[in-house]
Amino acid sequence: MDVVCFDKTGTLTDGSVVFDRLIPLDSQAPAEAALGAVADEPDPNPTLAAIAEAFPPPPGWHRQRSVPFSPARKWSAASFTGHGTWVLGAPEIVLPDGYPEQLAQATQLAATGRRVLVLARGAAAPAGESLPPGLRPAALVVLAERLRADAAGTIAYFAAQGVALKVISGDSPQTVSAVAAQAGLPQSGDPVDARLLPEDPGQLGQVLEEHTVFGRVTPHQKQAMVTALQARGHTVAMTGDGVNDVLALELADLGIAMGSGAPATKAVAELVLLDGRFATLPAVVAEGRRVTANIERVANLFITKTVWATLLAVAVGATLVPYPFLPRHLTIIDSLAIGIPSFFLALAPNTRRYRPGFTGRVLRFAIPAGAIIAAATFAAYLQARMADLPLAQQRTAATLVTLILSLTVLTLLAMQPAHGHLADRRAGRRRAGGLLGAVPTGDGRRTEGG
Repeated sequence: MDVVCFDKTGTLTDGSVVFDRLIPLDSQAPAEAALGAVADEPDPNPTLAAIAEAFPPPPGWHRQRSVPFSPARKWSAASFTGHGTWVLGAPEIVLPDGYPEQLAQATQLAATGRRVLVLARGAAAPAGESLPPGLRPAALVVLAERLRADAAGTIAYFAAQGVALKVISGDSPQTVSAVAAQAGLPQSGDPVDARLLPEDPGQLGQVLEEHTVFGRVTPHQKQAMVTALQARGHTVAMTGDGVNDVLALELADLGIAMGSGAPATKAVAELVLLDGRFATLPAVVAEGRRVTANIERVANLFITKTVWATLLAVAVGATLVPYPFLPRHLTIIDSLAIGIPSFFLALAPNTRRYRPGFTGRVLRFAIPAGAIIAAATFAAYLQARMADLPLAQQRTAATLVTLILSLTVLTLLAMQPAHGHLADRRAGRRRAGGLLGAVPTGDGRRTEGG
């Protein structure tokens, strides 16, 4: 993977929401009572639960009709007998254009990393998916989230690996940008309001290449973002925990669900983080890279042996001389230069990213190396025969030459940089440059990502 898409809540933050403060906008509106009534639901989401803790349900407020919160609408509404209709949601969606001062105040609060909702009142009852007409702002509700202690380290790891991070959240772009900046996310200071994103996949992909933080994203847009990134040749991982993430998780090359997420997300995801921590992913990536990279190392070792053994068999058959090895000779060579070392080589740390072309690279290494070993072994064997040495000494000479050269091959493979070849690192920095801007370099442990 070279792109990871994730939400702010539960990834950069710990998922807990607490009430911060209430800012009245209309001194005549019973905002506190209305908040307690709106939040009095049998199955509240985390936001309503935080509000309900701060404002108990008032007596005498009887709910007539309600519209539950939806990630696509970004608001919920309820009407109460004798108290009118109250709407709670995103300020830029709930408030009409006639309240620029209130919208500017909400934007300033969101820029501090707070989640800001507006409580508005009206006379008309809610109906369907449309906002009730004639809404007037009553108060701004400010909520706070705690940044995960391990968020900054996780962000730094992926940035150093050349993996682009895309924060796609339903919250205000300014809020998401502020939290992302606190976590050290590159290019977090230029957030994009998803309501302004183009629908054309090509144009959407270009915007995704140029920006990192996206707010007010709908479930449908998450799906479109994953598709647009894949169309530009990226391998995309998507994390999510809600039902609204199911489509994007299913389309992503690697769907990652949180252990505390909805059953539907865990059903479609390829990977479930049982502890629900985004910080687990660096260890997952490191384990995957170790396996894939070390498989190539071990394959080089075994295929090299296959090449020289085959060439020696052909040479012996063509010259009609005794085979230069007995089974015990091959056991010594296999044990000391291949079998035992490959066990440790397969378990060695290796952070090199996966690269296509496994078969070609193995053959380009194993065939020349195997041919050199076969030629040197057969030459030493023939030289010993020309010197009229006993057959046991001829075979000893062949065994020593093969063992020394096989150990040389082992040394070359063990000395391969665990962070990839120079060309791979340059390619990674070029690709990551278009996604992340400047990727830190100079650290010997920093590698191309994916």
